[in-house]
Amino acid sequence: MHGLRCRGISLVELVVFIAIISTALAGILGVMSFTTRASADPLAQKQALAIAEAYLEEILAAPFTYCDPDDVNAATAQSTAAVNPADPARCATTLEGMGAEPGETRSSGTTPYDNVNDYASLPAGVPANVDGTPIGGLESYTVSVAVTTVALAANTGTVAATDGNGRPLSLRATVTVTGPNAVTVVLDGYRTRYAPNALP
Repeated sequence: MHGLRCRGISLVELVVFIAIISTALAGILGVMSFTTRASADPLAQKQALAIAEAYLEEILAAPFTYCDPDDVNAATAQSTAAVNPADPARCATTLEGMGAEPGETRSSGTTPYDNVNDYASLPAGVPANVDGTPIGGLESYTVSVAVTTVALAANTGTVAATDGNGRPLSLRATVTVTGPNAVTVVLDGYRTRYAPNALP
């Protein structure tokens, strides 16, 4: 009777097996690591979009009048002609222009931004409530706003960027939010002036 021959694995086979398994595991762990990192991106993207939408909604909801809304003729003025307190079709004291009037800030309790174009003066910074308090948990995001005059064209006609006195007739508000992992969201909105423009 012949002796039974036992067969195992040689050292070379064992080393090759370990090398193959190590390479496969490294590939799988790399994919898992990428997936874990990328899974946070949609959250940052959605948060940045929510911030941009909130700011843009606030900006476009503001009045867009010929006069500063504090002017007594703000709801009746129909042009940017020179101020005339006796004429309700003109501003009594203050024509509205690009940027905030002196002393106006977004967070002021007494003289807040009260017109769309006031937001052209909003400094870039972390998202904040209307009262100026930073919103907790959003410190890694930055908001910047640009408000510019722009001409609008459509099949039925055009709206000029400014009137004959150089005052804005149509505006584009651009909100840019940057966040973690190089996330950037940019939203644009448009407002046109029409007369008379009743105050809310």
